[in-house]
Amino acid sequence: MDGNQLTAEFIAETRWEKLPAAVQEKARMCLIDNLGATLAGTQTRYSRICAEYAQVTWPSEKSTILLHTKSASAVGAAFANAAAANGIDTDDGLVYAYGHGGAQIFPAALAVAEALDLSGERFLAAMVVGYEVAHRMGRCWHDDHEVYQACGSWGSVASTAAAANLMELTKDQTWHALGISDYQAPNLPMMRDIDHPAMVKHGIHWGSMTGVVSAEMAARGFTGIPSLLGMEKYRDWTMDIGQHYIMVDGVTWKMKNYACCGWAHAGVEGAGELVREHQIELDHIDRIVVEAFHETVRLGTKLPATTEEAQFNLAWPVAAMLVDGEIGPNQTLEHRLKDPKIQDLARRVEVVESDELNELCRLYEKGDPRGRFASIVTIKLKDGREYTSGMKDGGMNRSAPDWTRAVMAEKFSWLAATVMDATKADAILDLAWHLDEIGSVRELTEKLK
Repeated sequence: MDGNQLTAEFIAETRWEKLPAAVQEKARMCLIDNLGATLAGTQTRYSRICAEYAQVTWPSEKSTILLHTKSASAVGAAFANAAAANGIDTDDGLVYAYGHGGAQIFPAALAVAEALDLSGERFLAAMVVGYEVAHRMGRCWHDDHEVYQACGSWGSVASTAAAANLMELTKDQTWHALGISDYQAPNLPMMRDIDHPAMVKHGIHWGSMTGVVSAEMAARGFTGIPSLLGMEKYRDWTMDIGQHYIMVDGVTWKMKNYACCGWAHAGVEGAGELVREHQIELDHIDRIVVEAFHETVRLGTKLPATTEEAQFNLAWPVAAMLVDGEIGPNQTLEHRLKDPKIQDLARRVEVVESDELNELCRLYEKGDPRGRFASIVTIKLKDGREYTSGMKDGGMNRSAPDWTRAVMAEKFSWLAATVMDATKADAILDLAWHLDEIGSVRELTEKLK
């Protein structure tokens, strides 16, 4: 049996009651994180455009496009909700896959589960399947492709896995579904969007959609090629699926108040700590110099004109955090991008590349525990004084022992508060924590129309 066959078997046979307790709890936490990110992300133009397009292109009443008073087929809802889930870039990241997983897996699983009127535990089990495939396929994908591809590429296969589990495809159909989505996944040269930020972003909306389409095609007898998961050179990366649940330690959540590209988080943390510790007045700052790895340098310091440019940026998040104490929709949506205080401080941010931090980043990408997404910040004052931080990682570490239910709930409430009142948000949060106990995910989606 090769990695393809074993993965297909895992997808077809996984059910909630068979999963270890630690995996179940991680799935609940991932649900809350993804749900909060999606609700807040509905405020972006990116989300609105995708919601309108999905309703027109895939008309149906089967699946809800969250908070847009719209619906579509499972394919369309996955497309639209994935755009919202990554709308403000506060969604999770995955070890080995080097990108966002949940923002694709969650919308695909929710859309299919709602269309089929399935239970909360079926939905959560499908999310687990998606995450486990995502970690492995992402690792294989980056090794197989010379150009760094955004997560909607390998995420297509992860979304297929979640959909196939919910649709109860046979092992043979699932095998083909994996190959269909692998072959038909979008080509996403990520760094071109980093250099010119636009709504194409990580291609997550295409990844989630491609995943559902691929499962639906396989169910009808459409055939696919063997996926990368079956290659002999990746055998050691794939053959532990169903035995080792990478998601338990392999999912990184972005901290509350950090809605921007993860590459900028360390610079934000370092600058914020220096200002607080030394009680620095912002108008006394001459320059903020961020020493960073190559990808952070590529984010640049140009003043943004769109929310996508504000997210894929270094100077804007650093300045917004120092001025407002947070980076969220209120700092990255277009209405705020002309704020003179944030603009003035952002103009004083510089970034320089470090070989040492480049090496730590490479180790991080490989899942090596020595790796870090790190930066070092120096604040230079107009009177000549300088303050330098230690090496910071902005919370982007793999092991997250501090992420309790209370911490996750606080992040959810912060995000949900931008689109609904506290009473409604609390009711949705309580339902989501107990989703595995309800008979239909429609109990959740009905509250989010």
